[in-house]
Amino acid sequence: MVVTLQLRQIDVQPGQRLTLREISWAEFEAILEEIGEHRGSRVAYYQGILEIRMPLPKHEKAKILIGEFVKILLDELGTDWEPYGSTTFKRPEMAAGVEPDDCFYIQNAARMVGKERIDLSADPPPDLALEVDITSQTQLSAYVALGVPELWRYAEGRVEIFVLRSGEYVPVETSPTFPNLPVVEKISEYLKMSQTEGAGAARRAFRKWVREQVC
Repeated sequence: MVVTLQLRQIDVQPGQRLTLREISWAEFEAILEEIGEHRGSRVAYYQGILEIRMPLPKHEKAKILIGEFVKILLDELGTDWEPYGSTTFKRPEMAAGVEPDDCFYIQNAARMVGKERIDLSADPPPDLALEVDITSQTQLSAYVALGVPELWRYAEGRVEIFVLRSGEYVPVETSPTFPNLPVVEKISEYLKMSQTEGAGAARRAFRKWVREQVC
């Protein structure tokens, strides 16, 4: 006997991941429509495997702060950027879709001004995407398929930066977006500071540090 469940019958707890296999692209699209846009979960899809993740509160806090640090860097450097948060990015021809924890158009910011819908057959992928505690091969494969050039991963108190080269992500010590700044070391440092002195103090101190570097 085959048992069929609807998504509303499935409860994914914070910190857990639900993996569904042999999901067609049409089913993936239908699932996205059913779960809607206003939710706390994140999805990743690659060649028939769908993952639905429910982040822990500590992950959300890290995501927000790292995103704020990226914005401070861009603003203090006078760089134009467009925020796209956890937008669902899809490439049907590659059977890939993913929702970053956060993402930014930087090099391609001018092309994305005013865009309310993204079609990756014509629009570029985000220039920089952020994931907190990314451990899933499905997520990484989806990012490769979408062609996101720079991926930041935060896990175990440290930021790691990867760049896309020859179809795979390679770890690097320096961000191509911020080549003259030690962002790996400093973001990790100010994230730790936020745990003892608060997010506001960490943001102000980080901005002060960036201004000192660009003067």
